Amino acid sequence: MAKKTAIKKRSVLKRPAKASSKASSGRKGAAAKPASKAATGKSTKPRRPSGPAWQWSAVETAAAIRSGAISAVETVEAHLERMRAVNPKLNAVVVDLSEGALKAAHGADKQRAKGGALGLLHGVPITIKENVDYEGRPNFNGVPANKGLIAPSDAPVVRNLKKAGAIVIGLTNTPEFSFRGFTDNPLHGLTLNPWDPDITCGGSSGGAGSAVAAGIGTIAHGNDIGGSLRWPAHCNGVATIKPTQGRIPAFNASAAAERPMLAHLMSAQGPLARHVADVRLALEAMSQRDPRDPWWVPAPLVGEKPKRPIKVALAKIPDDMDVDPAVAAALRQAADHLERSGYRVSEVEVPDINGVWQTWCDIITNETVVMQEAGMLKVTSEDFHRAWGGMKAKANVLDLKGWMQATAARNGHIRAWQSFFEDYPVVLAPTTVKPTPGPREDTVSAERAREIFWGEIRFISAINVLGLPGAVVPVALHDGKPIGVQLIAGRYREDLALDAAAAIEKRAGVLTHRLWQRMG
Repeated sequence: MAKKTAIKKRSVLKRPAKASSKASSGRKGAAAKPASKAATGKSTKPRRPSGPAWQWSAVETAAAIRSGAISAVETVEAHLERMRAVNPKLNAVVVDLSEGALKAAHGADKQRAKGGALGLLHGVPITIKENVDYEGRPNFNGVPANKGLIAPSDAPVVRNLKKAGAIVIGLTNTPEFSFRGFTDNPLHGLTLNPWDPDITCGGSSGGAGSAVAAGIGTIAHGNDIGGSLRWPAHCNGVATIKPTQGRIPAFNASAAAERPMLAHLMSAQGPLARHVADVRLALEAMSQRDPRDPWWVPAPLVGEKPKRPIKVALAKIPDDMDVDPAVAAALRQAADHLERSGYRVSEVEVPDINGVWQTWCDIITNETVVMQEAGMLKVTSEDFHRAWGGMKAKANVLDLKGWMQATAARNGHIRAWQSFFEDYPVVLAPTTVKPTPGPREDTVSAERAREIFWGEIRFISAINVLGLPGAVVPVALHDGKPIGVQLIAGRYREDLALDAAAAIEKRAGVLTHRLWQRMG
């Protein structure tokens, strides 16, 4: 059992002033239920959720389409109209699939009219990140030279979403080779954050985060090898889950070669959405088996209930990380929300977060240098070169023995964390300890890029080498910009991370409702 640490002057369990703005409570995630004929004695029409259709949650949207309160065509049209209204300023969606989406919506309505079972996301508009295969289209992954990589079939995650009835309205932007935490590339340009163009939308799923926050699609697909779901969720004020490796199948038939082993083991597909309930729904749809991924695991989506009250470890932040007061306030606020929801929160030293991050950095950097670096540098921009130089600056150069030692160390780190979860089933941790940086800040210098990954988002990137699930949920606004926190759980316990995220969301509200008031 990990010992509780004494609360020192840097402890986030101290109660600083709350972040400057409180989120609005927002609409609840469940769809309004029509009164039954038996209860009223009358025939009643299905009721629509309030507000424009593009503002509804995925749960509400799916229920409204299933009940006949709205058609799939009307739903898709509402999201396409929203995309046309806000995307020109954001550049979040870089491939417009309107024509195919409307055709699919007409088909969805015909299918519903025939009766029979409908998928979890029947008729629900979504977006896909432009770094997975979408049949018949180039898998650009932010690189103009990839124009010849035409996808012969849909990637498993795309196939699963379509099987669930989701309708893809567009493909979202990503940095070159999805290898930066900032979304910009020579092919499509810079994606902006809908809250403030002077801060990054994150990366590499920055287009996904920006789009879903702005109301383009109810769910956005993304992926994460060093924070690429959780970092954009934080930056854009939305929720996400980076699942356990093996939870959601992955494969790109367009790829010229198989991915290296550790890159595959540290990467995960996942959803971003405005509501935690939508993240959970999308996770279920995405998680279906696909034989093309040999690492897919048929694990249940809900595990054994832990002993109550559930103990949450508020991760003690290393002394060399300079924590902004607004971040400390948001962490305390999240801990308070959990306490009031019946959890028991204690500030605790988590197992060797610094060593875990260094193992992640060493493994991913050396694997990339050996397998991919030369090819990437030939076809990428100077911005990419600067950012990549900064990211790899803190990595140790490993020979074969060093590489084997690093992969062995990974096993030890995973074992330590799994043992830790026996006492604390959920860890509450920061996403970043600093305010959200500018949209191209990783290109300022190698030192600045290193500082961001090591000094600011250490708790995000480290989790990838462990293969653990991590959810992010918004907590508050500070100076008009969103702050999120991370909930980490044991392997294949996405349910515990999402339960804790939902408890925070219930009290913090849904931040994007504030954003829409500002955007109009």
